[in-house]
Formats: sequence, C-alpha cells, structure tokens
Amino acid sequence: MKKLPIGIQTFEKLIDEDYLYVDKTREVYHALQTGQCLFLSRPRRFGKSLLISTVKAIFEGRKDLFRGLWIEDKLDWQPSPVIHLDFSLVDYAGDTLQDGLLRALACVADDNGLDLRPQGFKEYFYALIRALAERKGKVAVLIDEYDKPIIDYMAVLPQAHKNRDILRDFYQVLKGSDPYLRFVLLTGVSKFSRVSVFSGLNNLQDLTLAPQFGTLAGYTQEELERDFADYLDDVCRTERLDRADLLTRIRRWYNGYSWNGTDRVYNPFSILNFFAQRRFRNYWFATGTPTMLIDMITSQRIQVEELERKVVSETLFESYDLDHLDMIALLFQTGYLTVADVRQTPQRLQYVLKYPNQEVKDAFLTHLLQAFTQRRSDETAVAAFDLYDALEAGNLDKFLAILTGLLAKIPYTLHLPYEAYYHSLIYMILALMGVDLDLEVLTSVGRIDGVLETRDRLYIIEFKYGKAGSDADALAARAIEQIERQRYAERYANDLRPIFLLGLAITEDRSFGYRMQNASLS
Repeated sequence: MKKLPIGIQTFEKLIDEDYLYVDKTREVYHALQTGQCLFLSRPRRFGKSLLISTVKAIFEGRKDLFRGLWIEDKLDWQPSPVIHLDFSLVDYAGDTLQDGLLRALACVADDNGLDLRPQGFKEYFYALIRALAERKGKVAVLIDEYDKPIIDYMAVLPQAHKNRDILRDFYQVLKGSDPYLRFVLLTGVSKFSRVSVFSGLNNLQDLTLAPQFGTLAGYTQEELERDFADYLDDVCRTERLDRADLLTRIRRWYNGYSWNGTDRVYNPFSILNFFAQRRFRNYWFATGTPTMLIDMITSQRIQVEELERKVVSETLFESYDLDHLDMIALLFQTGYLTVADVRQTPQRLQYVLKYPNQEVKDAFLTHLLQAFTQRRSDETAVAAFDLYDALEAGNLDKFLAILTGLLAKIPYTLHLPYEAYYHSLIYMILALMGVDLDLEVLTSVGRIDGVLETRDRLYIIEFKYGKAGSDADALAARAIEQIERQRYAERYANDLRPIFLLGLAITEDRSFGYRMQNASLS
C-alpha cells in the first residue's frame, strides 16, 4: 500500500516520494480553462494548499511530475514564472503585515535573480510582477490562505480591519498588473465580499458554489473506493468487518460535504487519519475547536436545532464582511454546515444547509452542550449513552431522571428564561444519543416538534414550556392532547415498530414534567 500523505501539501514531494495521490488533475484542468483570475473557498484541511501546489507545478511546466495522470497529455507544458504566496508563512503578528508581505515578495525576487528597490509593499508587488513578465513571460500568481491575516484576528476587530484594508490594497495590484498576468488563483476559508477585500477585481471568477467544481477539493465516494481499495481491504481483514458495512459507516462518519447540493465529498484529513489509525474518531473537528463560533451562538440566542436544515438565500454568501458577520454564513464557510440541497425559486436560488456528517455534528453539539451546561464533555457523553439505553428499554422514568438531572445541574446564572433555550438544550441532548432525530416534521395538519427513532421504538415528541409556577405535568398532558388531536402518529402508520407519544414540559423555574402513552391509530 502506498504511504498516506497526512500533512503532505507539496505536490512535488507527494509524487517524488510515492505517496498515495487521488488524481484531481481533470478537475484542475477544467478550472484552468474557466478563466484567468479564479477564487476558491473551502474549509480548513480540505486540500487547498495541495491544489495550489499542483497548479504551481503545472505552470512551472513540470510534466515529469504528472506522468500517468489525467492531465499529462492535455497541455503544452510551456513554463511561466510563478509568484506563490502562502499566508501561513507570512509574519503578520501585530502591525507587521506590510513588512511580512515585503519579505515574502523579496524571497520570490531573490529566487528569480531580481534586485528590486521599491519602498512600499504595493509598489514592490507590482514591480515584481512586471519584472518577471518582462524577463520570463507572463506571470502566474498563486495565493494560499489569502484571508488568514483577517480571520486570525476575528476576535480583535480593530486589527482585523487593519489587515483587511492592507490586503485590499495588496490585491488591487492584480487589477493594474493584468497585462503581465497569465493566471491568478486565490484560496482561503472565508469568502469576503468583493467590496470588502477584492475591490476592483471585476474579472475574479468565484468557483466556490459553481456546480461543475463541487469535487475540485475533497474525495468522492468513487475515489475513496478506487484509490483506497487496499486500505479498505486491510481494515475489513484486521477488524473483521464486511466491506459494505464498513463503507456505510465511513460514509455516515465522514462523507457529506457539498457546495452544489449534488456532489458529496469526504474531508481528506479525516479519511487519511481514519485509514492510518483504523478507528472511527473525531479527526477534522479536533484540529480546530470553534470557540468563537460557540460563544457567538450562546450569546446571540441561536436556536441550535434550526441548524439541522437551515434554508438561506444565495445572497447570504455574497454579504460576508467583518462589519456584518452572519452566524450561518460563518458556520458554512468554516465547514460546520454544508449544502444539502439547492432549490431554484422564481426569484432566486435557495440553499438548504445541514451538518455534513456524524463527525462534525456530534463534536459540534458536544462542545455546544458543554458551553450551555458548563459540564465536561465526558459527563454529557456518558449521560447520552444512558439516555439511549433507557429509551430503547422503554424506561421513561429513568430517561426523564437522567434528562432532568442534566438540566438541573446547569448553573442558575446560565439559565435563560425563554423557550428556545430549553428547546435547544433538549435537542442537543437527544441528538447526542446517536438516534435518528427529525425536528419540526411537517404533516398535513401541523408540525411535530420531534420524531425520535431507536432500533425498536418510535417516539413522537411534543415540547411545552411554561412560566414560573406553571404545572409541568399539566403542560405535558396538553402536549399529548395536541399530538392526538393533530393525529401526528398517522404519518407513521406503516412503521412496524411500536409508536409512543411523549409529552415533555419544563417551566421557567425548572420544574419538569412528562407524559407518555401508546399511539392509537384506529
């Protein structure tokens, strides 16, 4: 089996040292034919740096590296000078971004035998592009993590604004350098509005949501089964697993990222680490816990359960700016939400967003619940397992005892007196049980709060919230009455599992109540 390229982001090293490479050159070729100035946004650990390195090798004319790959006989392989800037290597701590840019550009000049003397970073950038073009031909400019100096300071907005303004001036040089440019590619995590960062780059083509480039980064199911066939066989053999069952588990854990609602891809980092360790674990999420995002969700009273299937307009993706940060846009751009479906309405496109897979959903909800309850993640994990066992056994007394125990341990200062807060808490707890949980299920006569499925049972849940002093048991009884009156159970009449109606109630002063009974479908 070929070596797994964990942490390898240089195309030349990957090929020369015989690492496993999933051939993306067909997608790269079609991207190169799209236009002269391209932009691609993808979450972290999604192969953006390897993409930049691959394009660099193409423009350097390194045909020897592409032997046996799709693109080998598709190009004339005429070399061009390349300016490659990786902002993970640029020093921009404090007020050093301009100096860091000058040093990075000076390295490119030195590598090409140029002696340039302009003073400002804009002048140096322009002089470098022009000098390279006049000496060696039109230039390819490749910029990786274009937004890192901004997003690293999202919690320190004055510095983020300052870095944004510097980068806007820097990228404007590309507009004036057009006669000397052969190609431009910028990649990053975020997609800042053109007015904010890319002012003046009228020819910039954004591939982020373009349907034809949904698989430009990430592994498809076909690529996983073809290129990792030896690893799949090895895991099946050592872990004594059936191949179909293994693929189902891998898909549920790590597949699901999409930018067009049709093509689904795996995050390369998670897949590579899974095959290296042979364990279903949280790999991608563990490399970047979204503390700022979680703080924003808790402080802005975001209804967490709405993130399961959030419908947004395409304009959401065009308005990303430091001064108008939208939580849903942030979650999408950073990879915690992805495109489940794209709908064409008479007026505009609509995007349905959801969690991409079990790895992201479980880890994200675990950290959110930890923030909501101030309990350690291992405590909530154990409670989730116990809740599942109780529910599967039909032991509602034990189930409610564990649930109310979790809620009762939340510090009083963290409780918020509004219904959505408790909705979110109960949703997160139930979702972490590892069961199928559908929220806000539509029927012909109403909307069910939740439908929870275990292996042997199905629960139709209605939630009620009351003011301080309310009778929680009476509220739970009213919830059951609503389920029966609206005949919610009829939607599941063909399900062979026993169906139970579950009313859950909580009051502002933390009084809990529940009522459960068998569904009557007569």
